[in-house]
Amino acid sequence: MSKSKIVLIGAGSRCFGLGQVVDLLRSKELMGRNLTFTLVDEDAAALALMTDIAHLVRKNTGSDIDIQSTTDRPKALQDATYVITSVARKRWELWEQDFRVPLSYGCKHCLGENGGPGAIFHALRSFELILPICRDIEEICPDALLLNFTNPEARVLNAICRLTNVKAAGICHGVFSAIHKIGEILDRPTEELQIVSAGMNHFYRVQKVIDKKTGKNLYDDVLAKWKRDPSLPPLAHKIAEIFDVMTYPSDDHIGEYLSYGSEFGGVKWKYGREVKKVSLREPAAAKTPLETYAAGGAPIEELYRDSGEITVPIICDIELDRGSFREAVNVLNTEGYIENLPADAVIEVPATVDAQGLHPMKVAPIPEPFACIMRTQFSIHNLLTEAYRTKSKKLLLQALLLDPNVQGITAAENMLDEMLTLQSEFLPEFR
Repeated sequence: MSKSKIVLIGAGSRCFGLGQVVDLLRSKELMGRNLTFTLVDEDAAALALMTDIAHLVRKNTGSDIDIQSTTDRPKALQDATYVITSVARKRWELWEQDFRVPLSYGCKHCLGENGGPGAIFHALRSFELILPICRDIEEICPDALLLNFTNPEARVLNAICRLTNVKAAGICHGVFSAIHKIGEILDRPTEELQIVSAGMNHFYRVQKVIDKKTGKNLYDDVLAKWKRDPSLPPLAHKIAEIFDVMTYPSDDHIGEYLSYGSEFGGVKWKYGREVKKVSLREPAAAKTPLETYAAGGAPIEELYRDSGEITVPIICDIELDRGSFREAVNVLNTEGYIENLPADAVIEVPATVDAQGLHPMKVAPIPEPFACIMRTQFSIHNLLTEAYRTKSKKLLLQALLLDPNVQGITAAENMLDEMLTLQSEFLPEFR
């Protein structure tokens, strides 16, 4: 049996890294397959802690996957079969700037992560981290499959696909929010349904709801019930009511791409002080710290929960040649998987996965009003990638001015100058 190697870059993350470690080492299907799992992070202390956790999970589950860890990325990538990435620096501090600085220039946007003016700067910082990783992959393990989580997902994958030769796909759990909501609406296990969605990451459209037993498409019935569901967030409800579209039932996520998103969610930063009660006394820690688990002070089984991501299932599909249906992968639309969206757009569609890799599925066109919103975002993605490639400040400004949340040229110019100065340590120099 050939030896496969999975490299996890960004392994020190207490959210993403932990989820991938637990998913992989709890997988019974990957046992006995001569696998190596290498954890990589530039933060040596965070990496050491996650490595200790990984060894405890391995021992507890009886996994025979060989665990390695290193801060030396080129060394880790030697003979890699799969590379999983989720990388960021100073995530929370910079995200707060991404939200608050544009707001100070009159941009009433939502969230400031994957869409809106804040996502311009988030994407540039991510390019600075992910593209050097891709250069290493090109040189060291050119046949490896890169499965990327780094946000903003569609913008990052656009840069990877246009500026490198790496074989890559973007992975996101966002589609499962709609799937779970549909299960609630029908009061049925989602395992009984095949739900097809397509579009753009965090801005998809549910296209089919198939009863696996009967083959019947339940879409019209589900849409009618979706519109009447009182638990649906208000913006998602309005989108369904006006456009006849079921999308991500999360107003801050879909609102990022719309000029009217803040109409429903306001302009508070959802992670800021303005939404947190200040207590007279320090509140008790909500969760047991990982250090306690690593030291054996709490049962390691308490960390065993499904991350909700499909990375490990995709690896299983390839290793076992399963030909499974996977609900959402982000890829270039080169084969016209969605015929009324551009060929150079990073789209999100279902795929089947077997020993040959990922096979994105062709799906129905997106309704024109929804497609129009997506096309604007795809133009921003392309401008942003080209601005990064050429270090053109002018192209960055053009990308900002295409964003529906940016209302003025002077404001955009001043915002751009301020953000490039504030975040200069994390960005290249633009001319």
